[in-house]
Amino acid sequence: MLRDELQLTGAKLGCDVGDCGACTVIVDGKSVNSCLMLAVQAEGRELTTIEGLATMDRLHPIQKVFEDLGALQCGFCGPGVIMSAKALLDQNPNPTVDDIRDGLAGNLCRCTGYTKMIEAIQLAANMPATQPAAKSA
Repeated sequence: MLRDELQLTGAKLGCDVGDCGACTVIVDGKSVNSCLMLAVQAEGRELTTIEGLATMDRLHPIQKVFEDLGALQCGFCGPGVIMSAKALLDQNPNPTVDDIRDGLAGNLCRCTGYTKMIEAIQLAANMPATQPAAKSA
């Protein structure tokens, strides 16, 4: 549905069984493998794809830091990794390296050793633009 009907092609079709994370999207604040979710299950829920992070003029800060550090190579896993990173940072703005590894555990990458991805997420965690807004009382 995302790719064919809505033309949101950022979420890649990789394994189609929930193993690779290339299709990761954020549903109600949590990273989800879209290949394991029926379209009807998204009804009434907040769903964000990689296309929802940036504008035509400006990358999301997480995307920008990934670009600046060269944290991705071929780009196939990139949208899923970035969506997992965003979900992680939204839930845990100060993750440890172990937290980051856990947050990326569902994303497979054949091109990198994950080191640059982890560094990018650490850097993004320290950027004010990726911190959740303070809630007023």
